[in-house]
Amino acid sequence: MEFRENEAIYLQIAAFVGDNILVEKWIEKLPSVRELAVDLQVNPNTVMRAYEFLQVKEVLVNKRGIGLFVAPDAKEKLKDYRKERFLGQELPEFFKNISLLDISIEEIQQRYETFTKTTK
Repeated sequence: MEFRENEAIYLQIAAFVGDNILVEKWIEKLPSVRELAVDLQVNPNTVMRAYEFLQVKEVLVNKRGIGLFVAPDAKEKLKDYRKERFLGQELPEFFKNISLLDISIEEIQQRYETFTKTTK
């Protein structure tokens, strides 16, 4: 995994975990902190921080002595969190850029429709 400099690594790992949950790669038990740290080549404390962040968001549940598991409503919680973050942070930046670049909503809509056709 290649990390971006403009965002905390633990948040990028949390997003990676979230992606794996949303695409149903991880349905029940998550990799251990050490296992994921080795896979991503990061400090185990960073993975632990990402897991703790997702526990606070109620995406993961800790079963003492067994490990971390995907919460029953994890997908909905992830989508709610990401939607809130997108609408509050990323969408205003997107609007600023399309305004500065004089890109029309029609062009955006056309490209979005093309994108959705190719991703199905």
